[in-house]
Amino acid sequence: MGPIEQSEALHRRARAFIEASLLPDSAGSPGAGRAASLRQGERRAEAALPETFDALAIALARHQAARCAPVARLFKARGADVDAMRSAEQIPAVPCDVFRFARVAAHPPDADERVFRTSGTSLGAASRGEHPFRTTATYELAAVAWGERLLWPDGARLRALVLAPPLDEVPDSSLGFMIDRFAGRLSGPASWHVRGGELDAAGFARACGEARASGGPAIVLGTSFAFVHLLEAQLPEGATLLPEGSRAMQTGGYKGRSREVPAEELRASIARALGVPLSHVVGEYGMTELSSQLYEGTLAAALAGRAGPAPGVYLAPPWTRVTAVDPGTLAPLPAGEIGLARIVDLANVDSAVAIQTADRVRVTDEGIELLGRASGAPPRGCSIAIDQMLGGGP
Repeated sequence: MGPIEQSEALHRRARAFIEASLLPDSAGSPGAGRAASLRQGERRAEAALPETFDALAIALARHQAARCAPVARLFKARGADVDAMRSAEQIPAVPCDVFRFARVAAHPPDADERVFRTSGTSLGAASRGEHPFRTTATYELAAVAWGERLLWPDGARLRALVLAPPLDEVPDSSLGFMIDRFAGRLSGPASWHVRGGELDAAGFARACGEARASGGPAIVLGTSFAFVHLLEAQLPEGATLLPEGSRAMQTGGYKGRSREVPAEELRASIARALGVPLSHVVGEYGMTELSSQLYEGTLAAALAGRAGPAPGVYLAPPWTRVTAVDPGTLAPLPAGEIGLARIVDLANVDSAVAIQTADRVRVTDEGIELLGRASGAPPRGCSIAIDQMLGGGP
C-alpha cells in the first residue's frame, strides 16, 4: 500500500471511530463522571469497529514515525519502538513549538489540501507554526460532531453571528475553518462581523435586532478578544440582546486594548450583553496543532436539566485523551495534580497523534480544568523534546 493509500485508510479508521463513539449511549452524556463516560464510548467504539483507542493511536504513530522525519528522530532519541507499544501513553508527544521549526507531516507539500497556521501574535509572523492537512475530512467530522454535542445538542435552528474574520480572509485559520463549517451545518442564516481586521459593532447590533425580530435563537461564535472589543463599543443599551434559547462560544485569551479581563468577568459581561444565562456562554479550547476541540459542558448540562461541570472545566471528545504530565520529565501525573496537558488526538492522522502543550491543566473525573500557560521559557521536558526532534539531542 502506498503512502497516500495508507493515509486514506487511516483517515477512514479515525472517522469510523469518531462516528461510533458518538452513537446513542456510547459516550454518555457530557457532564459529571466524564472520565467514566469516555471509557464507555471507547468500549462502544471497540465493539462497533472493532478497534481500541490504543490500537488506532499506535497505528497512527507508526505511520507518522515512518514518514515524518522529525517524528522519527523523536522516537529514536526516546528509544521508542512503535512495534512494541501497547498503549497510547507510550507514544512520545510532539511539543507544539516544533510546528514552528519543522514540517510535521507524513505527506509531501504537494499533497497538502490546506495548511493551518498559528496567529504568530506573540513571536511575530515569521514564527508562525504550520499544520499541513492532506485532507480536512476527518478534521471537519471531528469539529462538527463535538461542536454539535456541546453547542447545539438541542438541535435548535440557530442564526450564526460570527465575531471572527470570514474564511476567505483567513484561509489558513483553523478557527475560521471550524466556524465556517459550523455555519454551514446550522440551519439558520449566518453573518460575519470582523472584516479587514476591524470589528463592525454596529453591524453586529443590527444582526441582533434581526434575530429579535425573527424570534429565533442565535449562536454568537467569536474570539474572546473580539468580545472584549464588542463590550467596549459605544452601543445603545440592549442593542445586542438576543432571543431566548440563544448562546455564545468564545475562545482565546482575555487581553483587552488596555486591560486584562478575567475569564469570570468576561463570561458575565457577555451573558449580560446578549441576555443569555451564564451557562449558555461556552468556552472552547483548541489549537492549530490539533484536529479536535474541548468545550465547557455548562450549556449541554443546562439544556438537559441536570447539574454539570463548573465553568472552566472542559470536556474532551471520546477520540482524544488529555493527561497532565510533569513539566520536567513529561511523566503522567495522578488524577487531580497540576501538570502540562498532553493530548492524544485520533483525528491528527497525518501529523502527530500525541501533542505536548505548555498549558497547565488539572484532570479529574469531571473534566479538564485549564490553568493557563506555563510562564517563561518552554518547560524543560518540552525543550528537550524539541531539541531531539530537530536533531540536536542524543
